[in-house]
Amino acid sequence: MNDPRPSPSSDTPTALGHLRVLDLSRVLAGPWCTQNLADMGADVIKIEKPGEGDDTRHWGPPFFPDAQGQPSENACYFAACNRNKRSVTVDMATPEGQELIRELARDSDVVVENFKTGGLKRYGLDYESLSALNPRLIYCSVTGFGQTGPYAPRAGYDLLVQAMSGLMSVTGRADADAGGGPMRVGVAVIDLFTGMYATTAILAAVEARHRTGRGQHIDMALLDVAMAVLANQGTGYLNTGKVPARQGNTHPSVVPYQDFPTADGRMLLAIGNDGQFARFCEAAGTAWAGEARFATNAGRVTHRDTLIPLMQELTRRRPTAEWIALLEDKAVPCGPINDIGQAFDDAQVRARGLRVEQERYPGAQPPPGQTINRVVTTASPLRLSDTPATLRHAPPALGQHTDEVLGQRLGLSAAQLQALRSQGVL
Repeated sequence: MNDPRPSPSSDTPTALGHLRVLDLSRVLAGPWCTQNLADMGADVIKIEKPGEGDDTRHWGPPFFPDAQGQPSENACYFAACNRNKRSVTVDMATPEGQELIRELARDSDVVVENFKTGGLKRYGLDYESLSALNPRLIYCSVTGFGQTGPYAPRAGYDLLVQAMSGLMSVTGRADADAGGGPMRVGVAVIDLFTGMYATTAILAAVEARHRTGRGQHIDMALLDVAMAVLANQGTGYLNTGKVPARQGNTHPSVVPYQDFPTADGRMLLAIGNDGQFARFCEAAGTAWAGEARFATNAGRVTHRDTLIPLMQELTRRRPTAEWIALLEDKAVPCGPINDIGQAFDDAQVRARGLRVEQERYPGAQPPPGQTINRVVTTASPLRLSDTPATLRHAPPALGQHTDEVLGQRLGLSAAQLQALRSQGVL
C-alpha cells in the first residue's frame, strides 16, 4: 500500500534549486552523492557514454520487468542512485565531446567525478582546467584512495576497501563459531557513506563560496571514509591498542544488544541503558536487574556469558509478536528481524511513504525502443519542513535528455545535434 499523501513535486520550493550539478560519476558513491543533491532540488546533468551508459545499467539481475512482465535488459541497480537526474550521452573521448562538457561546466556550480586519480586530465576535464574556465566551480573527486599517497593511482571498490579498512574484520561471526570468518556488509556501505560525506563536503564548499566567491577541490577517498566510520571500534583500538574481533550480532560495549531466539523465530533487543534493562526485567517477570552483577551495563558486559543464556531460555517462551507487544509501551527497543519484503510492508515504513513510484515519460507513451516507464525507488530520508525532497525525474533512460539539455544550456540546434550524433559524439 502506498502512502496516500501526495509526494512533493516540481512546483514545491526546494533547498538547492539554485544549483547546477554536472555529474561525471558512475556506479554508486558519486551517483549517491548527486542523487542527494538532486532530491534537494539541484539540476543534475548526468553524462553517460553513448550506447553504454553507467556500468550499473547492466548490473543484474534483478532486471526491470518489461510490459509483458519479462526481464528486460535494464538492471534495477541504476535506479537506486539516479533519481531526479537528466541523462545526456556525450563521448568524452572525442574532442567535440570534451568541449561540450567544458561548456556545461562553465556555468555549473558543482562537478562530481569518480575517475582514477588524474584520469580526466588528459581530456582537459580536471579541476585545474575547469576551474580556470569557472573559478566558482566546486569540483568533487571520488576515488578509492585519494589524490595523494602511495595508493593514489590504484582503482578502489567498496568490497576491497571494506577488507583493507578492517571493517570486514569486525563484521560476521567469530572464527570459532559455525560460519565464522570475515564478512562484507550486505550493501556497499562504504560507497554509500562516501556519497553522504561528499554531499556534506559539497554543501560546506557552497557555504564557503558565499564568503570567498571561489570554488574549491574536494578530495573524497573510500579508504578515508571507511577508516572514519569504524567509529567506536577505531577509537577503541587507537586508545587501547587492542584489536577488536568479530562477535556476530553482539556488541562489544553494550549488553544485551543482539538477536534472541523466540518461540517462532528471532527478535532483536537493543537495550542501551540500565533503565531499559530494568523495565525489560519487570515486564518479563525476572529479578535480574536487582542482582549486582547485572544491575549496570558494565556488570552485564563482564557477566555476558552468564546473562545471555538465561535471557535466551526466557525469550524462547513467547513468539516474536508477543514480545514486541509486551515491551513496546515500556520503551524497551525490541523488533522483528525482517527480510526486505517484510520491511517494505511494515506499517511504519508505509506510513512514512518510503516507497515512491515515478514514470520516465509522465503522460506520454515511451518512445520506440524504450520498454521501461514505471520505476519504483526508495524515498529520500531527508525531511525538511519548508523545502522537502522533490520528485521531478524518474531514473532516466540512457540519453533521455540529451537534446533537451544541450538545446537549453548550450543553444544547440536540431541540425547541430544531429550532426554530433552522426559523428558518434552523442
